[in-house]
Amino acid sequence: MFASKEDHKVAEEISNSSNIIGKGTVLDGNIETYGNIRIEGRVLGDIKTKSKIVLGQSSKVEGNVLAQNAEVEGELKGNIRITDVLILKPTAVIHGDIVTNKLIVESGAAFNGGCKMGVTDKEIKIGGNPQSNGASVKREVKAV
Repeated sequence: MFASKEDHKVAEEISNSSNIIGKGTVLDGNIETYGNIRIEGRVLGDIKTKSKIVLGQSSKVEGNVLAQNAEVEGELKGNIRITDVLILKPTAVIHGDIVTNKLIVESGAAFNGGCKMGVTDKEIKIGGNPQSNGASVKREVKAV
């Protein structure tokens, strides 16, 4: 998979990185990253990570989500596909379908859509070169 030990080390460092979209930030575009990502603001586009995504209590996402693990406290309008564990916290609201291997739903969480569990997905593919900065945003970011 990796050409050398150095390539493997670079990919490992990228997957250990963390990204944050803060409260009050609006991101209009798709996000692809190898590392963890936490959303507290608003994202209008799809999100894809090979690691964990956390949608904080103030988050609003309009797009599809694909990740290894996820914890949702905010609102998602779109489908969510998680290869390992999805946790829906009491303030979570999902308007779309859920596909995951394991699902934990805490009291108060809500989702409107279908749910398919026990699904083991193949590897999540991220476009671009793993030696780049590890994140890819294709439109503009506006702070409000």
